[in-house]
Amino acid sequence: MKIAIVGTGYVGLVTGTCFADMGIDVTCIDVDKAKIEALKAGRIPIYEPGLETLVSKNHKAGRLHFTTRLEEVVDNVEIIFSAVGTPPDEDGSADLRYVLDVARTIGDCMNSYKLIVTKSTVPVGTAEKVRRVINERLELRGTAIEFDVASNPEFLKEGAAIKDFMSPDRVVVGVDSDRARELMKKLYRPFLVSSDRLLFTDIPSAEMIKYAANAMLATRISFMNDIANLCDLVGANVNMVRKGIGSDARIGTKFLYPGCGYGGSCFPKDVKAIIRTAAQHGYKMRVLQAVEEVNESQKGLLFEKLSRHFNNDLKGRRVALWGLAFKPETDDMREAPALELISRMRDAGITVRVYDPVAMDECRRRLGGSVEYARDIYDAALGADAVMLVTEWKEFRMPSWQVIRKAMNTDSGNPPVFDGRNIYDRAELRQAGFEYYGLGK
Repeated sequence: MKIAIVGTGYVGLVTGTCFADMGIDVTCIDVDKAKIEALKAGRIPIYEPGLETLVSKNHKAGRLHFTTRLEEVVDNVEIIFSAVGTPPDEDGSADLRYVLDVARTIGDCMNSYKLIVTKSTVPVGTAEKVRRVINERLELRGTAIEFDVASNPEFLKEGAAIKDFMSPDRVVVGVDSDRARELMKKLYRPFLVSSDRLLFTDIPSAEMIKYAANAMLATRISFMNDIANLCDLVGANVNMVRKGIGSDARIGTKFLYPGCGYGGSCFPKDVKAIIRTAAQHGYKMRVLQAVEEVNESQKGLLFEKLSRHFNNDLKGRRVALWGLAFKPETDDMREAPALELISRMRDAGITVRVYDPVAMDECRRRLGGSVEYARDIYDAALGADAVMLVTEWKEFRMPSWQVIRKAMNTDSGNPPVFDGRNIYDRAELRQAGFEYYGLGK
């Protein structure tokens, strides 16, 4: 079986590589020549545990190919996945220009049946736009060629994407023909040999499922952040509250951890997009508007705690910031809380010294020399007036607090630690000579 994946970003590269690892002949296409040449040499543009090894293995085995020319690939494959970017437009809606560009190229080049599958996260109705564009291009050519469109949303967690793809808890496929259904069933058979987790729906429902799933998870995060903020005011402990409600089988324990806001390539973009889609249909997503509002506010919460601790006397101070990526096991800083915190601290005249296990190069690309770069958490703490934990990397969980305190500036007494992920123990930090600030504790 031969397939093509258009777009070698996070979703496209993981998808193509995992299909190739199951024996499928995969060609990945991207307009970025430098990226394609790097992939051919075994260098991947993103950080994802295990992915570089799989890319190299399958490329050497002749199952995974890379090119910049979709035109040369169209007639050699039966299924074409569109995994190009859908960045948010100025009004929050998903920008479909790249999705529709792919459709135009397919319509211009296809000479036999194709199944075009949208893998990118796109608003409801996108598949019909793709179908319309392809039909328009075929009409311009004066030809009629049968094709199908389908929606196959991704549910990959950055940092665990290969496991998620290889052992999915569900595979959602939206189709409107038996031929497309059978092709997708055949394609995913190697991943579902032990159980049937392939869920077929109509196309609009498949497009909505991805948005609804991310919106629900974002809602749980913002809900718990709201509860944590209230716990701070009334003297409750959000960890006990989380365990108490999480033990209810109707609620469960996942995504109930308060923090300094969600980020990444999915939640912020998808919440904005579903709000915009609703507005285009004359409906107001009141819950999700509140979810977004809470999240934006939460990203600045650690700065507000910092400001209160120093009585707004911030100019000239130094802060060690631990963690830049929006979550562990990735170098992705898109919409990361660290960016908002750094921006606010720099505006207040604070020198920020940062460390992250894998996102340092990404930070340099984004922020250049506007922050200082440390070798590790201890180097970051040198001369710092405060420590701010933003991303809960495993290597941050049990630092030597005695060494940290000796490295910090203690002229004003016990230095503060601002725990943006609630991973430290208040009593332990106080005993070690710190002031501790968590969320909802």
